[in-house]
Amino acid sequence: MAEYVPSYYMATANMLGDEAGCHAELVGEVSADVCIVGAGYTGLSAALHLAEKGYSVTLLEAEKIGWGASGRNGGQVCPGHNMEYPALKSKVGAENAKALWDMSIESVALVKKLIAQHNIDCGQKQGVLHVAAKASHVTTLQESVEHKHKKLGYEAVHYLSRDEVKVMLGTDHFYAGEYWSDGIHLHPLNYALGLAGAALRAGVSIYENSRVSAYKTGDDTCVSTAKGEVKARYILLACNGYIEDLEPRIASKIMPINNFMLATEPLSDELCSTINRDDVAVADSKFVVNYFRLSADQRMLWGGGENYTRRFPQDIKRFVQRHMLEVYPELQGVKVDYGWGGTLAITLNRMPHFARIEDNLFVAQGYSGHGVALATLGGKLMAEAVSGSAEKFDLFAKVPIPDFPGGTLLRWPGLVAGMLYYSLRDRFS
Repeated sequence: MAEYVPSYYMATANMLGDEAGCHAELVGEVSADVCIVGAGYTGLSAALHLAEKGYSVTLLEAEKIGWGASGRNGGQVCPGHNMEYPALKSKVGAENAKALWDMSIESVALVKKLIAQHNIDCGQKQGVLHVAAKASHVTTLQESVEHKHKKLGYEAVHYLSRDEVKVMLGTDHFYAGEYWSDGIHLHPLNYALGLAGAALRAGVSIYENSRVSAYKTGDDTCVSTAKGEVKARYILLACNGYIEDLEPRIASKIMPINNFMLATEPLSDELCSTINRDDVAVADSKFVVNYFRLSADQRMLWGGGENYTRRFPQDIKRFVQRHMLEVYPELQGVKVDYGWGGTLAITLNRMPHFARIEDNLFVAQGYSGHGVALATLGGKLMAEAVSGSAEKFDLFAKVPIPDFPGGTLLRWPGLVAGMLYYSLRDRFS
């Protein structure tokens, strides 16, 4: 039976009870209007929204609810896309780019709405701060804030000087800041489990330990696992970095990469107020991003470092710790209680990949680090598309997502070379 990867999030998870009926493996044949593959944010959100629309839904998860990136990430929820607005406008036009920007704001509002509506206990806190890791990044950050104010009419983001960031974070390591007052941060696994609980109460059938081995579409649509089968009208693929060989037509659109986190022992009130005065979530502007925040019990949660192999580092704690100590050397003597890694999916241009592969087969994947908000929205848009309101889903689907060169076979060497180049650039001003 699958188990969660040991992490701070797993150790503090609000586990669903056995009586919830979501821990069983699929055995035998069942029928549903919609079969969803993957119980991360995309699949859970799609299931919940479809059930609320009156559809019968079966959700299949190879491991456990939120087992992948949805239960292991940095927990930051913020508007925006990885592709800056001017570049996005050049790809899809001004009107569509503005609509995509507005949907990024909608995605954050949706997360907040679901937490409040379903009483999800996930330690929600307010405020996300993006910081310039190099002096050369300051002008771009200033221009980005100004553009959001003047061109997009978005006022809930504020430019902070180097001195202001230093006071907030207790370090002169960063050169400026972009503070998102509408952004939030949360316990990602508890958020996923809260969505699952809401979906179960809405009538969704969730089967864990039920890896999908194959499916077929058309008049006789069905999804197969080792011991069971789901007959359905629609199939939604919500596997993200774990799609592997299940659907070759979309696998080359994404690249699975590994990212790593640690959690320290609880810190003193004095230290917490020094290194994170306003208890915000922070992410820097490096290509290989450092991101960090304080947990509900005042641990430093730090994400830093990636690798591009199929193996994690032998000592994840030390692998991540060196990134933390570059910024906060005063944490040298602090014990690291947890270290863990996870696999996420990136696209070549870092925009999410939405597609209707066949009339009754949908996919949403490749959130490239924006998964908490955009995957939650992606599930909702999938549900809308199934029910006949596909305008917003189709708008995301219009964004061109190139294949990785070499497809799934040769993408690894190219990715490693590219990532190493950009990670080397991170070291220089």
